Amino acid sequence: MSKTKYSDKAQNKIGEVLHEFKEGKLKSSSGEKVTSRKQAIAIGISEAKDKGLRVPKKKKE
Repeated sequence: MSKTKYSDKAQNKIGEVLHEFKEGKLKSSSGEKVTSRKQAIAIGISEAKDKGLRVPKKKKE
């Protein structure tokens, strides 16, 4: 079983977003406060992709 590989900078970006989420400062694109940890992680991954950092493709089922 292989673990998906995120670049170190992508991991740092996701960590920053999760820190914002824990502080209650993270907002979604619509401006509402994020209440779900999964949503916070998705935002972090999206921001990392926008910066061009290495993020694995979504797993196909």
